[in-house]
Amino acid sequence: MSTAAVTSRPGAVLADLLPAATASRARVRDAALVVGGAALTGLAAQISVPVPGSPVPVTGQTFAALLVGASLGAGRGFLSLALYTLAGLAGMPWFAEGAGSASFGYVLGMLLAGTVVGALARRGGDRGVLRTAGTMALGSAIIYAVGVPYLALAAHLSLGEAVAAGLVPFLIGDAVKAALAMGALPAAWKLAGRRG
Repeated sequence: MSTAAVTSRPGAVLADLLPAATASRARVRDAALVVGGAALTGLAAQISVPVPGSPVPVTGQTFAALLVGASLGAGRGFLSLALYTLAGLAGMPWFAEGAGSASFGYVLGMLLAGTVVGALARRGGDRGVLRTAGTMALGSAIIYAVGVPYLALAAHLSLGEAVAAGLVPFLIGDAVKAALAMGALPAAWKLAGRRG
């Protein structure tokens, strides 16, 4: 199938543009994408900047997790982020603050958010600037919806304190990440369409 056919086909994500002539090659491709997405998320977690007054650092892993979901789709995105999570729980130093930390809820939120973002990408949620903005905003909201209550419980904070420490300091960074995605994802689709 040509790249042009894939880019115009409903339900396609960027990973579907990678050719696989046989079913076995498609499985190998998908396995490589799952492992690669987990590794990308783990590497992005190494970009970690402490936030004064918050037990949660600014990291690149949330951005990577949303890109993995959008690029791979819901199924492969979920498997990739599940592999990332399981490898981190098994001792791989991929989590910014460790598996037992108060910020682990954000990792769980990324697992859910990457899956939802992947499902939206299959419906075209990554093909235009405004759609991508909405997709990334929803993904970020899901991460916070899981991460902030977990932070409140793990760090013995009130919900208001958890919002002040685990949400508010990150809003500007999330806007920057969304802007990057708003440029990168639609541009990748346009480039793929030109090559087809």
